[in-house]
Amino acid sequence: MDFVSIRIITGDVARLVAFYERATGVTATWATEDFAELATPGATLAIASTRTVPLFAPGSARPADNRSVITEFLVDDVDKVHQNLTEVVTDVVAGPTTMPWGNRSLLFRDPDGNLVNFFTPVTPAARAKFAR
Repeated sequence: MDFVSIRIITGDVARLVAFYERATGVTATWATEDFAELATPGATLAIASTRTVPLFAPGSARPADNRSVITEFLVDDVDKVHQNLTEVVTDVVAGPTTMPWGNRSLLFRDPDGNLVNFFTPVTPAARAKFAR
């Protein structure tokens, strides 16, 4: 089994796609006005309209209602990314902080309130874990 994507359900696909394109530097591929994907080498971030929810199961997902999932992106230099995102990210939860497991992390919320973590491995063990 391969983990390939995570999907965010939103009431405003265009706004959320624009945010993630700006934050990640990845250009989205649009399938329809209700569905776009930002593909990275490791996984894909899918962003879908509330109109897509009934295709799976009516009422099974609600936009802007997540308080348990953190979407994470590996970046080359989290401190530099933090400086570059000051105009885009208005809700920083925690500025760049080195975690006990060896990653330097920036935690913020996207426009729908979903938690996003950009991180850079900084210890030898963390760098080895994410070596490409």
